[in-house]
Amino acid sequence: MKRYRSYRSNAGESNVRRWRVAGIAGVAVALVGVGLGVANAATSDAVPTVNCPQVAPQLPAIPAKAKAEVERNLALLNTQIQEANKRLASTVGQGGKNFIQNAILGPLKDKRASTIDRIAISIGRVAAKPNLPVDALATCALNANGGGNAAPEPTAVAAATATAGSNGNGAATGVPTVNCPTVGDKLPAVPASAKAEIERNLALLNTQIQEANKRLVDTVGQGGKNFIQNAILGPLEDKRFATINRMETAIGRAAAKPDLNAEGLAPCSLNANGGGNAAPEQTSVQAQDPAEAAANAPTVNCPDVKINVAIPASAQAEIDRNLALLQTQIQEANKRLANTVGQGGKNFIQNAILGPLEDKRFATINRMETAIGRAAAKPNLNAEGLSTCSLNK
Repeated sequence: MKRYRSYRSNAGESNVRRWRVAGIAGVAVALVGVGLGVANAATSDAVPTVNCPQVAPQLPAIPAKAKAEVERNLALLNTQIQEANKRLASTVGQGGKNFIQNAILGPLKDKRASTIDRIAISIGRVAAKPNLPVDALATCALNANGGGNAAPEPTAVAAATATAGSNGNGAATGVPTVNCPTVGDKLPAVPASAKAEIERNLALLNTQIQEANKRLVDTVGQGGKNFIQNAILGPLEDKRFATINRMETAIGRAAAKPDLNAEGLAPCSLNANGGGNAAPEQTSVQAQDPAEAAANAPTVNCPDVKINVAIPASAQAEIDRNLALLQTQIQEANKRLANTVGQGGKNFIQNAILGPLEDKRFATINRMETAIGRAAAKPNLNAEGLSTCSLNK
């Protein structure tokens, strides 16, 4: 008798076989997964990390104005290290033997060099620019087996305290101050009309000194050996020279223009350790007493005009008027001498007073000769000789 397997029976056996295959495959996948996990774990343990020199310990004292920028750049150095380590982990085994140097360490060195340069520049804006060994500090090596500190830079720095103290005159302790010759005590008698302008310029000399001292504090250590001369003392000398010249001019408008020796009084030196008087100029001056100036003024000394001929009656009144005019001219000249004591240079009195007086007297004496000549023989009163006046010192 033939026996036949039922269709249902065959189907059940087939399903069993399929489940067995699936189970075996699942176990295999699981085993492979475990193997890969173990392999990956082993690989992860061997990922290198970058090993970079610390920059912060190489920095000088940080000026307060540069502190924030320096700290930002130190933090950026840490960020660059972290990014390099991340790339090392994500490119394990990638490229040839030079891949890490060319694709990670090389670019990292360039970034670090730029960042270190920025740190030096930020310090150099307000103090002496440090000479950092950029190439050595920028170059990183590898921790071949991983590990190491991914953020080796301390990102907080203490601000320098060199300018914190004050010596009481507007300058910081230990910072140099300018030492300028005084000008006020070199002035001659100051005319009353020039007093206000002289005092304004003396006060300006003090302001210039204070500004120079402030700049010395704000730029401690900045620039090279000639920085203070070129950026502070030189411009201060120019300002002082112009101010002293203005004082000479102000006095010269109302009196003899003095030579205050601007070339000698304009240059300033340094009090190397600070101190000194930040405002050496007395800004109040005593104006010259006009009465005293007038009392000491010279007067004109003119020859008498004597008429040694008979004066016609028709000319007498005109002769008397012109003789009186000669006296008026002398009085006006004396008044101008009193009002312009010391004004102008050595030729001022001759050119502005005695010369014009001579011209007026010559014309007046000539008029008297003419007045007589209308009614009699015209006399020669020696106008050339009688017109010239000298000074009673």
